Amino acid sequence: MASPVFFSVIFLMFVLFHQITAQGNKNFWDLFFDFGDTVITADGSGGVIFEDGYTVSTVLDGDKSNVKVNPHSILHQSPPSDAFVLLDSVASTFYTVSLPTTSNETVIKSLAGNGKPGFIDGDLASARFNKPRSFAVDFNGNVYVADMLNRAVRKITKTGVTTIAGGNSQNSGRMDGPARDASFSNNFELTFIPQRCALMVSDHGNRLVRQINLKAADCKKQSGSVLGTTSAWLLGLGLSCLLSLILGFVIRPYVFPYTGRFRSPSHVQLDTMPNESGETNFDALLRHQKRTC
Repeated sequence: MASPVFFSVIFLMFVLFHQITAQGNKNFWDLFFDFGDTVITADGSGGVIFEDGYTVSTVLDGDKSNVKVNPHSILHQSPPSDAFVLLDSVASTFYTVSLPTTSNETVIKSLAGNGKPGFIDGDLASARFNKPRSFAVDFNGNVYVADMLNRAVRKITKTGVTTIAGGNSQNSGRMDGPARDASFSNNFELTFIPQRCALMVSDHGNRLVRQINLKAADCKKQSGSVLGTTSAWLLGLGLSCLLSLILGFVIRPYVFPYTGRFRSPSHVQLDTMPNESGETNFDALLRHQKRTC
């Protein structure tokens, strides 16, 4: 007959096994020694190499801003604008955000979407997206959206929202070809590559990398603002005036004071020679001026 000690050992082993399975991925020794997330290398030192010189600061609090947002991702809009484009994937809405560097005042304005999921193009305020996953911004400030649950690539411009690829299939797909007939999975992201004038799509659901060729106008950098053009024009005008002034001083000795006729150096030398009365033309001119005064 088994002794009570035997049953006690069996009971303790059962309790320990139950604790191990309840802890999930933890092994037996983790029940007694909790190392946390620290990485220990073969020589016993920590595996993290920390580099100093960096700081972290909060520039936007979605719970305290003028518009309540849940930031999913944020990108710079494009020069010369200082604003950012912020995606709230939960609300399926895009915002423009001004992040001043000298004050704590942050201004958030709605860009596209109305907070309700859907698939509607057109006016910025009435357009709808369905849990967009990522977005990209080109040189002209156009926003390209990986509209995940609509399985479509959308484009946000100053005038409204359009669909440039996918969206016609109710199911996930991997069809290439004309953008209208293309299909995507419901798990994909995109990025803008100006060197290829294209959007590169990471189609996670299909394990594919896709490319959407853009129009040439979408990849051209802005020529500059009106202010920059005006400044260049004024600078050119000022330089031309300065050159004209310098040229005027240079040729002034060769022009008659009253007639405005051009005088060459040879004429100046002849004028300084005396006439029959021993008086030079320059002396005669001074005498004439004294008489008239």
